Amino acid sequence: MKKIGITGQNGFVGSHLYNTLGLHPEKFERINFEKDFFDDQKKLDEFVGQCDVIVHLAAMNRHPEPEVIYENNLDLVKKLIASLERVNSKAHVLFSSSSQEEKDNLYGKSKKEGRELLAEWAEKNDGKFTGMIIPNVFGPFGKPNYNSFIATFCHKLTHGEQPVIDNDGEVKLIYVGELIQEIINHINSEESNKLYEVPNTSVNKVSEVLQKLEIYKNLYFDNGEIPALESGFDLNLFNTFRCYFDIKNHYPAKFTQHTDPRGAFVEVIRLGIGGQCSFSTTVPGITRGNHFHTRKIERFAVIKGKALIQLRKVDTDEVLDFYLDGNEPAYVDMPIWYTHNIKNIGEEELYTIFWINEPFNPKDADTYFLEV
Repeated sequence: MKKIGITGQNGFVGSHLYNTLGLHPEKFERINFEKDFFDDQKKLDEFVGQCDVIVHLAAMNRHPEPEVIYENNLDLVKKLIASLERVNSKAHVLFSSSSQEEKDNLYGKSKKEGRELLAEWAEKNDGKFTGMIIPNVFGPFGKPNYNSFIATFCHKLTHGEQPVIDNDGEVKLIYVGELIQEIINHINSEESNKLYEVPNTSVNKVSEVLQKLEIYKNLYFDNGEIPALESGFDLNLFNTFRCYFDIKNHYPAKFTQHTDPRGAFVEVIRLGIGGQCSFSTTVPGITRGNHFHTRKIERFAVIKGKALIQLRKVDTDEVLDFYLDGNEPAYVDMPIWYTHNIKNIGEEELYTIFWINEPFNPKDADTYFLEV
């Protein structure tokens, strides 16, 4: 078992890496990192001394004064190196640099010089070091106006604003889940790689990305229809988009119910994509679920009885409660990385329709059990 520490573990990439490592407790032990460790030599040394691998992600991306970014990022690297030397660490250090290295800006300069300083530390101390040049990263839970233009577009489209394109260039992109797999591959490796260019997984014009997101907004956000997702990039972009909803106020989403003397008809889901649809009955007091997915799209639709559907993002304590009643048929969709359950809180059987975008595969279930 390897002991892994992540500076910046609460940031965009750091939180995804931390949570993904947590899916494999038999392989990895996560050593907790707090932001204030960089200001406390004793705490930083204690952290560094425990780690077999340190993934250095902590950095500043944006600030009104570029010099502050440059000085802050180099200062973090220097503090990490000083700690590595004080405790005589033999940890494998992975450093996230950026494709901005070759651009004429102080952020890129701070990343390049930080990578070179860590490479010098490894050379001088017989240490292990991997410097990763990372393309533009997008994915769920990135900060709008900070991590990615995709985060900004998603937030605006789901909050009543219209995105504006400043520069419609081609952008090399990688989904955060794909980047995490690259990092884990290096964590598992015993070899140093002082300069590793992480390959991008797609190239898109900014306007093309916005066009897809506007389709998702019109079909899914406004009307609950799952759009056609023709590639892995489309699925990753759609799952990213879904995570910018104001979930508390968006769900439960009521169906349109058509009634006549014969009874009622409700369209549960309209698809531009396939998947698996199932039906369940649940007796009073029973709870189903308590698991989460990292890629699957799932809908719970209550058509008879009374239900409590609960969601909780895996690295938070806030539980979102949604009460559904079959007299007013409604649904809740499950964002990725949200553990969820459904409980019969009525006095009669609960009838629920479940839809998921891929048939269940026990060898690759993408289902991780965790109490809400």
